[in-house]
Amino acid sequence: MLSKKNPNLDVGRNSSLYFAVGLNVMLFLTWFGLEYKTYDRATYAKDILVMEEEFQEEIPVIDLNVPPPPPPPAAVTENITVVEDAKEIEETIVESTEMNLDDAIEEQVVAVEDVGVEEVEEDIEVPFAVIENVPIFPGCEKGTEAERKACFQAKIQEHVRKNFSYPPMAVELGIHGRVFVIFTINKEGITSNLKTRGPDKLLEKEAERIIASLPKMTPGKQRGRAVNVPYSIPINFILANQ
Repeated sequence: MLSKKNPNLDVGRNSSLYFAVGLNVMLFLTWFGLEYKTYDRATYAKDILVMEEEFQEEIPVIDLNVPPPPPPPAAVTENITVVEDAKEIEETIVESTEMNLDDAIEEQVVAVEDVGVEEVEEDIEVPFAVIENVPIFPGCEKGTEAERKACFQAKIQEHVRKNFSYPPMAVELGIHGRVFVIFTINKEGITSNLKTRGPDKLLEKEAERIIASLPKMTPGKQRGRAVNVPYSIPINFILANQ
């Protein structure tokens, strides 16, 4: 039986060949796509430099007719006239002040009443613990000597608590500790000779500020005479988280 189809018009006749050619073309395109490299193009800025002609200004030459300086003045010759002394000069005889063995020595007798004695007032310091009359803090005028001493110490503590201020820089750095303050209440009742010793200068400076602001007091007395009274007090700087 003869076939009705024309073999030259059969579509699937060369299908294997077309498949092989198409596969090779796809493989080539895939390889080319993987191997293709691109490069970034650098951007260049082109500046145009325009050079202008330099302007040269001609500086005119000025002829200065300066007259020559005047000649120096002529030297004046002084005529020195020698004048003879008409008067005779009397010679002055200088007597010697040296003493000889034959000269008598005059003895001077000085009476005791003629000798002036100048009293020199000395700065006497009496410790707070043994002084007869302690310095009187304002508000502690009444009471016995023991009560005045107790009132003085209480007022000092109250003054420290009232004027205490923790330095902000010391708080940030975490500085704390005890500062020992030594000061003197002089004969005028004024705080002087402040000395501090502590863990840091910030705390020492604050302790000095507190003690320096103490009010004027009645000076301490020893045998009825105003004297200097040294006093010491510790000030504790304690942080809240310590």
